[in-house]
Amino acid sequence: MAELIAAPTGIPVPGGKIIEEYVGRVNSGESAVSVARMTAPGGWTEPYQTPDFDEFTIVLRGVVRVDHADGSLDVAAGQAVVTRAGERIRYSTRDGAEYVAICLPAFAPELAKRED
Repeated sequence: MAELIAAPTGIPVPGGKIIEEYVGRVNSGESAVSVARMTAPGGWTEPYQTPDFDEFTIVLRGVVRVDHADGSLDVAAGQAVVTRAGERIRYSTRDGAEYVAICLPAFAPELAKRED
């Protein structure tokens, strides 16, 4: 049966980024996948992480930088990037960005394994 998700749930994170989870552990109780819209301000960065999930990121506005073991990628609006579980990565923006993140399995803070 079809199920309406009337609104996302905000997930607090440091640094001014806004996470609006539509599907996932917090908003819908789904543990297999999460789908969230992210809005990151200019100059935002997060700590390196080595997550226990694959992440598929589609940039809607701006540019998201992904630092990884072999360098960095700048992912612009209309592009996407895939990061794999166990890969050490860090996301940031220079001028701000809006993007959609799909995580398999669903995102959970403890699965992100963010560094201090």
